[in-house]
Amino acid sequence: QVQLVESGGGLVQPGGSLRLACVGSGMVFNLNAMGWFRQAPGKEREKISCIQRRAGNTEYADSVKGRFAIWRDNAKNTVYLQMNSLKPEDTARYYCVLGGDCQRVDDYWGQGTQVTVNA
Repeated sequence: QVQLVESGGGLVQPGGSLRLACVGSGMVFNLNAMGWFRQAPGKEREKISCIQRRAGNTEYADSVKGRFAIWRDNAKNTVYLQMNSLKPEDTARYYCVLGGDCQRVDDYWGQGTQVTVNA
């Protein structure tokens, strides 16, 4: 059974930083792409970042490009999302996802972690 458990969310002031982590279990971690989605109240779910298997190519949504960074530690079955220069519009619930590749990375979902950017 695939499980994804996120951590690292919280309340931060605009311009601040947070680092999210997601630990996976129940699969061969380094054979899968990993990514992050987010969803704010009243808005559609947004794919914000993905990293291919074996720490290959990465992708970012335009809304976070240059501010967020994704990387993975296959030895720890963990994917990270470093979020810098946070803005109020980054406020959302952030979900870790897993799939075969970045074109279809949302086969499995974590429960999510809340990020709130507010002065």
